[in-house]
Amino acid sequence: MANNDHSQAYIFIDKNEDNSRLDRVLLRKTASTQRGLIMRLIRKGNIRLNGKRTQASQRVLTGDKIFIPACLRTNPEKPSAPTGVIRIPGIIFEDEALLILNKPAGMVVHGGSGHQHGLIEQLKAHYQSDDLRLAHRLDRDTSGCLILAKQLPALRHITEQFRLRTAKKTYFAWVTGHPSPAAATIKSRLSKGKLQSGERMVVNDQDGKESITNFQTILHTSWQDWPVSLLALQPYSGRTHQLRVHMQQEGHTILGDAKYADKTALANYHKRGGRGLALHAWRIRFTHPYRKNTIDVRASWPDTWPRIK
Repeated sequence: MANNDHSQAYIFIDKNEDNSRLDRVLLRKTASTQRGLIMRLIRKGNIRLNGKRTQASQRVLTGDKIFIPACLRTNPEKPSAPTGVIRIPGIIFEDEALLILNKPAGMVVHGGSGHQHGLIEQLKAHYQSDDLRLAHRLDRDTSGCLILAKQLPALRHITEQFRLRTAKKTYFAWVTGHPSPAAATIKSRLSKGKLQSGERMVVNDQDGKESITNFQTILHTSWQDWPVSLLALQPYSGRTHQLRVHMQQEGHTILGDAKYADKTALANYHKRGGRGLALHAWRIRFTHPYRKNTIDVRASWPDTWPRIK
């Protein structure tokens, strides 16, 4: 049960959170890891900024006061840190500002949706720091480079580079078939939808957000007489499931994609011993938030990927 102590009812903004979005402050400062819940509470007026209704995108300033309902308040009687064995992925790069990991497929990044604790909660416990924050998203089934910021100024600098598309990401993916042409740019408008079964899917929608992906074929081959290709994918926007949906739209779904591939492709994949999603965040290149030099990191090829020649 949440703590109803009145002293826990307000968040006061200090200089470290100055000019941050309200919804992001609440994710960092409250007991909730569910952005959807926070958005609903803001829309209903249960969360107030300086005594007034507000919006999730509102920028907060030093000295502002945010009222939060009891369901978001920290419960001091309930430990927030995970217990048991802490799984820390391989570290690719680390300094005073950043931590970059090679996340394995199958590891959730955030707690919630049936998972009490995710990677970020485990890392906060391991480093004994609540300041560690994710700089971008990586789906549970996707492996590879994941950037975390140890300080808020560093986080803002990295997320701004992603927003301006000056940070560059390259993924590797095995896909069905042999794309032709071998290189192209995919453009569509993506939005989150729901099928009649209730399953949530990302779909191409004229009212969706602009989504752009460049792809280049590295290898055309066959896997036990089944045509497959290895692609390098470069997203120029960061929509949910963007790469998976774009490859589905091209008719070359990513191997092991249980959400967007058809049953025949999944059966062929599993018949040949494949497991998991063959999508890997191989490389990220960006500017260091403090030293301003270029950081160019790569995550090693996953051991679980199929041995395709």
